[in-house]
Amino acid sequence: MASGPIYDSMVQEYHENGFVVAKGAFNAEEIGLLRRAAKEDRELDQHSYGRSDGEGGTVRLSLWNHPGDTLYGMFARCATLVNSAEKILGGEVYHYHSKMIMKDAKVGGAWAWHQDYGYWYRNGVLYPLLCSASIAVDAATRENGCLQVLSGSHHLGRIDHVLTGDQAGADLERVHEVEKRLPLVYLEMDPGDAVFFHANLLHRSDQNRSDHPRWSMICCYNAARNDPYKEAHHPRYTPLSKVSDAAILEAGLRRFSDAASNVAWLDPKKDSSASSLAQQPAD
Repeated sequence: MASGPIYDSMVQEYHENGFVVAKGAFNAEEIGLLRRAAKEDRELDQHSYGRSDGEGGTVRLSLWNHPGDTLYGMFARCATLVNSAEKILGGEVYHYHSKMIMKDAKVGGAWAWHQDYGYWYRNGVLYPLLCSASIAVDAATRENGCLQVLSGSHHLGRIDHVLTGDQAGADLERVHEVEKRLPLVYLEMDPGDAVFFHANLLHRSDQNRSDHPRWSMICCYNAARNDPYKEAHHPRYTPLSKVSDAAILEAGLRRFSDAASNVAWLDPKKDSSASSLAQQPAD
C-alpha cells in the first residue's frame, strides 16, 4: 500500500483528535484544474441545491455516488486520497459519495454542529468506520466560513440529531457541554490542502460574509468490511478502482466541458432520499 500524504504518525493523530490535515495534498496545477472545472461546470451548478441554515443563509451543494472517470472521479479515486483512507480505516475502502460544497462570497450559509454518522447511521451503516477527505478548492479562512471542529469529539460516540432550520444538527444541549471540555479548532487551509476527518467528529462552519468564495470537494469513504445491511441512497460496497495521481492532470487537460459528463447526480427533485434532511451532511 503506497503511502499517499498520510504517514503513520499522522494516522495516530487522526485517531487521537478525529482529524488530520495533509498540507499540499494536491499541487497548484491539480487544484487549479479542479477549481476551473467546477466553477465553469453548468451541470454541477444546475444540480446544486440549497439548505437554509436558520440564520438567513443557504448552504449550496451537489452530490453524486459513483466517482466515474471524470476529473471529479480522478480526485476521488486517486492514490493520494484512497491510500490515506485505507491507512486510516485499516483496510480496503470504497467510495461512499462525493459532494461539492459551494460557499459563495457574501451569501454562503452556515452549517450547524453535526456528525456525519448522525446521518449515515440511518443508511444501515453499522459502524462509524467512515472517513471524509475535504479538499480546499479555494482558500479556507475564518472570514469565509472555514470548517470548525471540536478536537477529540469523535470519542463521544454518536449524538442524537435534531432539526435546526432546514438542517439536522447535533443535540445542542450536549454540544454546549462538549464545548466546555474540548478545544475548538478552525481549519484554515490553502488551496490543495486536505483534511481527513472521522464520521463522529463534531464539526460546523459559519456563514461566508467575506468577499471570497470558499468551495470545497469532499470525498467520503466507507470501510469495505462495513458494508451497510440495507439499501439506501448511498451505495453498498462497490469495489473502487484506484488510479495514480497522474490521472488527475490527464483528465483535467482532456476537456473541461466533460467534467460532469457521466456523473449520476443525487437530485432532490427526483430522489426523495436525496432531499431527506436527516441524510445530507455538508460543511
